[in-house]
Amino acid sequence: MHILQQLKDSTQKKHKREGLLATVTYETVHYLQNSECKHQNARSIEMFLEAMKPFKLTKSEKLMMINTPPRTELEIQLIVQESEERLSEEEVRKIISIANEILPSSDS
Repeated sequence: MHILQQLKDSTQKKHKREGLLATVTYETVHYLQNSECKHQNARSIEMFLEAMKPFKLTKSEKLMMINTPPRTELEIQLIVQESEERLSEEEVRKIISIANEILPSSDS
C-alpha cells in the first residue's frame, strides 16, 4: 500500500498510459485504505510470516492471510486448501490468535 501511495503521488499525466496507471493506482490505494492492511507495516508482516512457518502454508495462503487476516475458523477454511486435513483445530485457533495479535484489525 505504501509503495502504491508513493507511486500515486509521483505519477504525472504525460501520456494516456500514465493516466491509466494513475487511475489503477488511485483505485487500488483507495481500496487498500479501507482494508485491514492499512494498519500493517513491514515489521508486523515479517513477524506474521515467521509465526506461520510451523504451519506449512503455501505462499499464496500466507499472502491471503496478510491481505485479509483470518478472524474465524470459516475464514481459515476459505483460505487454506484442504484445511481440515492439513490443520488441527488447535492449529486453526493458534493461527487466528497469531493473526489477532500481530495483524491488528480495523476495529483496533
